[in-house]
Amino acid sequence: MRIGVPRETKPGENRVAVTPRGVRALRESGAEVVVETGAGEASGFEDREYLEAGARIARQASEAWVADLVVKVKEPLPTEFRFLSESSTLLTFLHLAAFPDLTKELLARRVTAIAYETVTSSGALPILRPMSEVAGILSIQVGARGLEKGCGGRGVLLSGTGESPPGDVTVLGAGVAGRNAARIAARIGAKVTILDVNPEKMAQARRECGDGVRTIRSTPEAVVDAVRAADLVVSTVLVAGERAPLLVTREVVRTMRPGAVVVDIAIDQGGSFETSRPTTHAAPYLIEERVVHYCVTNMPAAVPRTSTEGLSAATLPYLLSIARGGVFGALRSDDGLLAGLNTHGGHVTCEGVAKAFGEPFLPPREAIG
Repeated sequence: MRIGVPRETKPGENRVAVTPRGVRALRESGAEVVVETGAGEASGFEDREYLEAGARIARQASEAWVADLVVKVKEPLPTEFRFLSESSTLLTFLHLAAFPDLTKELLARRVTAIAYETVTSSGALPILRPMSEVAGILSIQVGARGLEKGCGGRGVLLSGTGESPPGDVTVLGAGVAGRNAARIAARIGAKVTILDVNPEKMAQARRECGDGVRTIRSTPEAVVDAVRAADLVVSTVLVAGERAPLLVTREVVRTMRPGAVVVDIAIDQGGSFETSRPTTHAAPYLIEERVVHYCVTNMPAAVPRTSTEGLSAATLPYLLSIARGGVFGALRSDDGLLAGLNTHGGHVTCEGVAKAFGEPFLPPREAIG
């Protein structure tokens, strides 16, 4: 089994798919690992460390892409489409419901593509979880910065002071990202409201965040009321494999407080605010309808060392399984990994992606035979 680790090309993407420690474990399992030179530099991992762990350093990207399994962090960009073929398997974050052109390429080139974000384990999303945790924590940090006047915000300090009240934070969704956002906002003294349709998740949010966090059952009316009253809105709502649901229309955004901030964590699945559109780490904020929007599609790349270590720890068990049993052996033996299969042999094998584009859906177990 040859595993390729290309350098990420998405603007502002500083993570790498595998750490030197992960390489060592893969080599001990009998796999050959090819790492493109400089792939780990932005995360603080030098080529020398990969060499010492047993990897071969590739001077050209093509050397890392010509492998049985190509492991990345983010989806391939158009400049990388030429590397895609039927002969290799791609394992990365894909978010295909938000990328029709990439989906067409994967289907046309008959790529076997496994998406981190739809791999499951006991009903949870084990690879997405650490990145959701990072994004939730970061959302308060970047949201607080967006509220500064220099970024176009209304000039509110979330913690408040002895003479001024704290800021109002609304969190849409009580999953991993939402609970972490609410927890951090509450700890710095903000007034926090979290909305979800799942009573169990709201109870968990109360346990993790304390009684100071108000939980409300999410309805269209409740979302509108909470968004209008907020200084900062963090949207985390996700439907695995599908496009993010549209929760807030442009008309509602117009009624928000001027200078309020939206952090749309769901932007990599298309976004849940009608006014959201992707931004970058170089230019993270945009203003629509007098509201500041932060819509960076790869938020965890802002803290690449932490994010890379969390991501690599989550993916390594699956990589080891593939190294030992081959791609299709691992897929057949693990229903959770099989749930991550989004395309194979020119077929859409993720129901959410098929729904997003009106494509025929072929169940993954049928696709791999």
